[in-house]
Amino acid sequence: HTATWPGLPLTETLTIEFKSDRKRLPDDDLVEALVCLANTEGGELWLGVEDDGTPTGLHPAHQSLAGLPGLVAAKTSPSLTVTVNVLELSGTTVAKIIVPKSTTEVATTAGVYLRRRLKQDGTPECVPMLPHDRLSRAGRFGLADASAQPVAGATLADFDPLERERLRQAVRQYGGD
Repeated sequence: HTATWPGLPLTETLTIEFKSDRKRLPDDDLVEALVCLANTEGGELWLGVEDDGTPTGLHPAHQSLAGLPGLVAAKTSPSLTVTVNVLELSGTTVAKIIVPKSTTEVATTAGVYLRRRLKQDGTPECVPMLPHDRLSRAGRFGLADASAQPVAGATLADFDPLERERLRQAVRQYGGD
């Protein structure tokens, strides 16, 4: 687009999402977009802005967004805390919803896990978080220990006798079973 609006990002990125509200964006779609941002780097969702960056305004049903943080918290697990700022851009009312990066994986209460990624052309998209994505994310936050995962078919004979003895001594020294 050629026009620019002060404060409004020029384009969508990994951390910026535009959502049209002309036809009233359904709550579930809004919550999924916020979960997607939280499970990546966090960011801003601009409600009432078209994909090309043109502000077209909020639907009449969204003129009061005071209850939006509560709705988002109730429809996410664990509850996601967002900040909503209503802004006027050249006489058009839009909402900037700030989403923090989550330190755990967040899902909708319907069980939808999404993450954001950049496509080959550099534009962002939300995609499902597959089990390996979720495990990898948990490992990055220190919530999962890959070394504690069972190894299929492993037996005691697979372990170095010296390492087994070191483990026995560590258990004896520091306690444990």
